[in-house]
Amino acid sequence: MTTQLPGTLITREFRERIVLVGVVLAGAGVDEVEANLDELALLVDTAGADVAARTIQRRSRPDPATFVGRGKAHELAELAEQVDADTVVFDQELSPAQQRNLEKLFGRTAIDRTAVILDIFAQNARSPEGKAQVELALLRYRLPRLRGRGHALSQQAGGIGTRGPGETQLEVDRRRLVRRMHRLEADLREVDRTRALQRRSRHRGRLREVALVGYTNAGKSTLLNRLTDAGVPAENRLFVTLDPRTRQLALPGGETVLVTDTVGFVRSLPHELVESFRSTLDSVRLADLVLHVVDGAAPDPEGQIAAVRGVLGEIGAGDVPELLAVNKVDRSPEAARLATMTEGAVCISARTGAGVDTLLRAVGDRLRMADRVVELQIPWARGDILAAVHREGEVVEQEDGDDGARLHVVLDPAGRARFADFFVRPA
Repeated sequence: MTTQLPGTLITREFRERIVLVGVVLAGAGVDEVEANLDELALLVDTAGADVAARTIQRRSRPDPATFVGRGKAHELAELAEQVDADTVVFDQELSPAQQRNLEKLFGRTAIDRTAVILDIFAQNARSPEGKAQVELALLRYRLPRLRGRGHALSQQAGGIGTRGPGETQLEVDRRRLVRRMHRLEADLREVDRTRALQRRSRHRGRLREVALVGYTNAGKSTLLNRLTDAGVPAENRLFVTLDPRTRQLALPGGETVLVTDTVGFVRSLPHELVESFRSTLDSVRLADLVLHVVDGAAPDPEGQIAAVRGVLGEIGAGDVPELLAVNKVDRSPEAARLATMTEGAVCISARTGAGVDTLLRAVGDRLRMADRVVELQIPWARGDILAAVHREGEVVEQEDGDDGARLHVVLDPAGRARFADFFVRPA
């Protein structure tokens, strides 16, 4: 695996050999854990390493010291030695103490799924904003893992109130990380302020926003290219697109909307990444419609849908209207069956263009369903209000009378509040 940002966990230039470890805990099934290990194998391959072996263990609960128990840990050490593995990767998240204990037993690196995903993000970050977000996530992941490493740095002096050079070095490292995190957070807050200004400008232009979301490698970037000729890189790899891209799209009804491609989601998406990418993911939370792209050819599309919706809930976008687009119908007959299970879902192929026209009509219909048309009666003496309504709303119909103008107009919540005194009937 190779990385490009400071603080990454795996830095060798050659392809490492990896042992994968999954644990079947109470309430989980072997098939589920096997599927998670299959996905972890794809993540490891994307990060630039090869899977040399994999193993599964059953436990009622994780061992506090080693997650898998000391006996199993010794077995894993022997397996890693037999296959000449460089690293042991656990599908479940390891605590800092568990990671340190396992590395002592193995005599080699032990990491978890979170570290692999962070490594992939570090490799794929291209824009300054994306690099800052990934670096911040890496530092948040590394900070608690500095604890307890003072003894490894140098010998400490004994006695109450004395601190040897080991702990001093630890504190220096912690201060350096914390200072860097604060700097990155400040930089990202500035980016967030710029985004807020851009959103206000778009709002004044009354352009609706559609956010493309989906599991990683579901085909979001391919669909954006199909809809808008965006020229976004689209490859059959995980997490190719990290930086959001927004393009204008003309719908069949004549409306113009903004479509934003977002970072792909995955099961157990690291909390550090969700926090660091929160400003980027705000485009989803503030969208008028979420276009949820599903890989209809995936082994477990229902599980992927649930994982994406879980992340949407975590970022506060769970209540945004959603339209399901089941992609890759040209590759799997199961995609059509999946679409029938969700009301209003559309089958498409972003690669061939099949079903895209139907999808565009569905997007327009869903956006119009969200519109609230209100009826206003504005006297001619209030020409300022009449001009403001035309400026801030979308006038569907206007009937001029002796006393004033009666209008049917689409208004956002702020507009409805401002012109509430002129409603013919409650909105």
